[in-house]
Amino acid sequence: MREELSRRRFVTTSSAALAASAVQPVLGANGRLRVGWIGAGSRGYHCIDQMQKSSKDLVEVTWVCDTFQGHLSRAKDRVQTSWGNTPKTTVDFREVLADPNVDVVFIATPEHLHYSMAMAAIKAHKHIYLEKPIGHTLQEGAEIVKAAEKSGKVVQIGTQNRSNKLYIQAKKMYEDGMLGEVHYVRAFWYRNFDPSAAVPAAWRYVIPAGASESNSDWDRFLGPASKRPWDIKRYYQWRNYWDYSSGISTDLLVHQTDAANFVLNRDVPNTCMASGGIYMWGSDKGDDREVPDTLSALYEYPNKFHLNYSCYFGNDYFGYGEQFLGSDGLLEVLDRQRLNFVPQKFGGKPVKGRQEAHMHYLKDFNQPDATADHIRNFLEAVQGKAKAIAPARAGQLAAIPGHMATESYKRRKMITWDAKNERFA
Repeated sequence: MREELSRRRFVTTSSAALAASAVQPVLGANGRLRVGWIGAGSRGYHCIDQMQKSSKDLVEVTWVCDTFQGHLSRAKDRVQTSWGNTPKTTVDFREVLADPNVDVVFIATPEHLHYSMAMAAIKAHKHIYLEKPIGHTLQEGAEIVKAAEKSGKVVQIGTQNRSNKLYIQAKKMYEDGMLGEVHYVRAFWYRNFDPSAAVPAAWRYVIPAGASESNSDWDRFLGPASKRPWDIKRYYQWRNYWDYSSGISTDLLVHQTDAANFVLNRDVPNTCMASGGIYMWGSDKGDDREVPDTLSALYEYPNKFHLNYSCYFGNDYFGYGEQFLGSDGLLEVLDRQRLNFVPQKFGGKPVKGRQEAHMHYLKDFNQPDATADHIRNFLEAVQGKAKAIAPARAGQLAAIPGHMATESYKRRKMITWDAKNERFA
C-alpha cells in the first residue's frame, strides 16, 4: 500500500509541477493582479474580507458582479474602503470575463452556476478561484478539470482545509508514521438551530431587508436551472433545493472527504451507501426544503480503507471533525480549531515513541481563518511563486464522494465507482 501511495503521490506531484511550470506570472497596475469578483453574497463577501486581510498587497479589485443590487452595492463600497478604487459593477458575469485587463476571477455563486461560469472563464483565459463544489454534477466537474488542465491556468477550488495549518500538521504526522496503519476514519458534522434566532433552520439564511424581484435578477440566478416564477426563498436560501445544490453532500461532506484525501493521500472510494431524510423540518413544519437535513454515508476505498460519515442538524454537541484511527494512535481535527493526538495503549502503556499532543489554531498557529491563506496561495500560484494547494483535480476528487452520496440517497441503493471510465458504474 505504501508503494502504491508513493507512486500515486509522485504522479500527482509531477503532473501538478508540470502544470505549474506552464503558468506565467501576471501583473496588473502597480504590480498587482487585477481581480474580477463574481458572487458577493455571504460567502463571497467573506472571501473579499479574507483576501483583504491576507493579500491586499497582491490585488486590485476592478470588477464586482452579483445579481442582487444590495450585494453589489455592499461589495463595491467594501472595495472602495479597502483598496481606494471604485470597481466596475454588473449583473452579467460575461462583462467581467470580456475585460482583457482582468487577470483572475473569483467565483462564489450558487453551485449550479459554477460550470457555466468556470468554463467561460477558462475560455476567456482567466485564472480562477472557484468555491466548492467544483461542479453541481459529476460530469460538470470532470469537464472543468479537463478544460482547466488543458488551459495551463491556475484553478484553485475553495476547499480551504488544505490551507488550514492543523490539517497540514495532521498530514505531516501521518506521513511521519505517527499513526501507524490507518484503515478507518470517522467524519461528522452536527449542527442545531434556535427556532427563535435570525437563522431558525439549516440554510434558511436571513433575506436582506428590502430584497424583492425588482432588485434581484431572477433569470440570471436561475441560469441553466429549470425556469419557474420568482421565489424569494429559492433565490436567497438556495442550498435547500436540488436545482441549485445537493445540500449536505456538496456543502459539508465535500470538505471532509477532501480532508481525508489530503491527510492520507487518498483518492476516490469504490462504493458508497447513503441514507437519511428530512427529519428536523419539512412540509409538516411549513418548510419546503428538498435536500435532507440528516445524512449518513459509508464509503469503501481501495487498499482496505473505510470512511464513516454522518451529519445531523438536530444536536450540535459533537460539533464538526474527522477522527483518523491508526494502529498506533488516534488523530482528530475538531471544529477546524483543535488537533488532538492520543497514542494507542497496550497494557496501559503507549506505543513506543508516541506522545500525546494537543494543538490549537490560534495559540499554536495564529490562523483565525484558513480561507485567507488559501486565497493567498492561489494568488501566489498565479504569480508563479507557489503551487496551488487545491487544484481542479483535487476539487473533483473531493466532490465525487458527495455526488455518490446524493445518488445513493436518491436511488436508495449502493453506488459503485467505475474508476476506468470515471463515472458511476
